[in-house]
Amino acid sequence: MASHTQRLSVTKGHGTGNDFVVFADPHDEYDLTATQVQALTNRHTGIGGDGILRAAKTADSPEVASQLNDEPAAEWFMDYRNADGSLAEMCGNGIRVFADFLVSTGLAQLSPGETLPIATRSGVRDVTVSASGHYQVDLGRWRLSGDDPLVHVPGLDVPRPSLGITVPNPHAVVILADTDELDSLDLSSLPVLHPEPSEGANVEFVVPHDPLVDDGVGRIRMRVFERGVGETLSCGTGAVAAALAARHFAGDNAPHQWRVDVPGGSLAVRMFPTEEGEHVSLSGPSELVFQTEVAI
Repeated sequence: MASHTQRLSVTKGHGTGNDFVVFADPHDEYDLTATQVQALTNRHTGIGGDGILRAAKTADSPEVASQLNDEPAAEWFMDYRNADGSLAEMCGNGIRVFADFLVSTGLAQLSPGETLPIATRSGVRDVTVSASGHYQVDLGRWRLSGDDPLVHVPGLDVPRPSLGITVPNPHAVVILADTDELDSLDLSSLPVLHPEPSEGANVEFVVPHDPLVDDGVGRIRMRVFERGVGETLSCGTGAVAAALAARHFAGDNAPHQWRVDVPGGSLAVRMFPTEEGEHVSLSGPSELVFQTEVAI
């Protein structure tokens, strides 16, 4: 990046309160440093956000250009950075906001019944839109990570066991007894995981609703500490991991559709079979709040 000051047109968007600074970079002009990402996402002196979404051309992005071999229509790459400047594999809420941004700015077209493939660091992800305007992303296959660390966080008397799930970001999901435990958590600092996963993990704390299942849909409530960010109002892949963990512990008769209530709203999670194994999808609202220009 040139050393002189540049002007950058950015959009602020969010999905259930998980908020992002979004901008188009079709000519690969903006290679933001971690310091610049931190400045843009700072809630006091910048735009504010849980992360940065840069819309880059897949063909011009060496780390993902090979994905065009399997999906030539994946024109856009979602270059996602956490608020601390670190890279992330995927972002479930972010990719829905990203798709909303592409469509709203005319960079892509997507009508109900159509699919918009988007390149990410975890591979191409397909996004669709409902007649109501909610975006849904197929996050692909998920897996149990095999890492089930004990989680210690202020507000809980003893460390609690977790279930490690990759979707494709790493997650550690803790099931709590009741809403009092959930509300008492102090998530102002990083939860301590033992053993610590090599790449860290997002940590979800989950309480089932009573009844757990209503009209065939499982219902849970969640708070989350996002790796590289802190506590957020919502986490898309975290909601998916939480629903998968709840289904895992609920047993064979558990539903495959879930509503996950987060501080910023509600998200829908669906598990469904494909030829390559079970996939999981996330859907919910997206809102583009304002557009402005900043100096970087």
